[in-house]
Amino acid sequence: MSSSSDFQQDRHSFSGSPQKWTDFELPGDTLYYRFTSDMSNTEWGYKFTVTAGHLGRFQTGFEILKQMLSEERVIPHLPLAKIWEWQVGVACRQTGHQRLKAIHLLLKIVQCSSQGDCDLTLLKPLWQLFTHMENNSCHETAKPGILLPLHRALAELFFVTENRVTELGSLQEYLLALNTEDHLHRCTAQ
Repeated sequence: MSSSSDFQQDRHSFSGSPQKWTDFELPGDTLYYRFTSDMSNTEWGYKFTVTAGHLGRFQTGFEILKQMLSEERVIPHLPLAKIWEWQVGVACRQTGHQRLKAIHLLLKIVQCSSQGDCDLTLLKPLWQLFTHMENNSCHETAKPGILLPLHRALAELFFVTENRVTELGSLQEYLLALNTEDHLHRCTAQ
């Protein structure tokens, strides 16, 4: 079982008797599974139960980190570079409200960090998602001017980070790191 169709992310493998199975959690809203029989027995296979919507580790972690980032006296004691790296990974893997919450924390980190705390180039996968959303919203004329919550959250994140790198004097390096070579060629051609 995995959270990705190629079975490379969050992979859990089980074999043998039901006692060898353990409960686990997967991020996101999709579960991929593969059942393979060695045909050594004539039983039908395995049964498992999938339960969605647990308020657990993610919500608890979100609330704790949000509170810590709101306390000015705590921020200097936090490993912001490491937290930034983790949160970017969470924002890339999660979907729905959990992704929005992860982006919310990324915004708080950017706003309270000092120079060099956050490797902003790690935002590249989210930048690609944002530009894809931007390109698609240009073609959708049914509701002009209305952005989805994720689109709005990403727009705010990149607005704030762009202002931050401009203050630090590293805007060009930041923009080059976020964009692909193909995108830069297309922009140059335009």
